[in-house]
Amino acid sequence: MEEAYLLAQRAMADLKGAVYAALVASGGTGLTNAEIGRALGIYAGHDGHQGHIPRTILALMQQDGTVEQDPASKRWRVRPLPNAA
Repeated sequence: MEEAYLLAQRAMADLKGAVYAALVASGGTGLTNAEIGRALGIYAGHDGHQGHIPRTILALMQQDGTVEQDPASKRWRVRPLPNAA
């Protein structure tokens, strides 16, 4: 079971890294959940529930303090470092 756990953790780290790279590539304009999911090929889901994979990854990254969402535009961006000016 430990091997399966390690594989899952590595996969999550890779997915978070891909989302982070996509957001950096957006040039600071940010991306919506749908744009991220489609760009990475992970926007699939069952009828009426597309987009859960990228949204879940974004929520985890938000909890980590890595990304933030603009409430008005719904666009996600990389969160600036605390002392970055």
